[in-house]
Amino acid sequence: MTEIAVDINADLGECEESLACGTDFELMRYITSANVACGGHAGNEQTMMQTLTAARRWKIAAGAHPGYADRENFGRIDSQLPPAAIEASVQEQIASLCKVALSLDIRLVHVKPHGALYHAAHRNRAVALAIGRAVKAIDPQLIMVGQAGSPALDVWNSMGLRWAAEAFADRAYEPDGTLRKRTLSGALLSDPARASQQALDIVVHQHVTASDGSEIPVSANTICIHSDTPGSVAIAREVHQRLKAAGVRLQGLACLPSSQLPIG
Repeated sequence: MTEIAVDINADLGECEESLACGTDFELMRYITSANVACGGHAGNEQTMMQTLTAARRWKIAAGAHPGYADRENFGRIDSQLPPAAIEASVQEQIASLCKVALSLDIRLVHVKPHGALYHAAHRNRAVALAIGRAVKAIDPQLIMVGQAGSPALDVWNSMGLRWAAEAFADRAYEPDGTLRKRTLSGALLSDPARASQQALDIVVHQHVTASDGSEIPVSANTICIHSDTPGSVAIAREVHQRLKAAGVRLQGLACLPSSQLPIG
């Protein structure tokens, strides 16, 4: 039987309070990749430095987590920015994180758009292309992270970028494969047992149980746990332990077999 390997990622450096109280650092014990907020929806030079330093200490991969520059709404409200403006903003954010990473002798591994920008890339080819151009201008070796099944992955593949398909341990799915809107009840899976079962189903059985009880196919290279989900540390610990107990190898995107990370 072929060994299963998967990455576990979390969005970090998004809240100074989470850094101050140690939540972000505790999460790093159970993940293999950190998506670091880099000045759009959240983050500044100090939080980037703290997060990258801790990622190096825990020997986990680091990537950029650019979003719409809308801190008031945490980058979760869709923007009507033209593609050129999105490209410039994303490039600036990644460059800011690269500068801090370079000072620490860290090489970034991936880029995962945040919030509304992530979903806009799924719906709008022009947005996905803008993000891809920004990444190629910085480092064409960076791995693009997008939702499993998203057209954005096809766009980035057509641009010659490597990509990884992402699924979520702590978010509910609708029958059409989209994530349940955060404004609706049951959108977040804050029970560690339920979240870890969903992660196991995705990684080992390649399906997820939707909000109506139906099973939908999902194939992913990386599993996300949001740092702002209530009980995120307990969720990450349970996901980590349950996957390892099932014989799944946990490792960062750059270390996954090349057959698992398509190359354009």
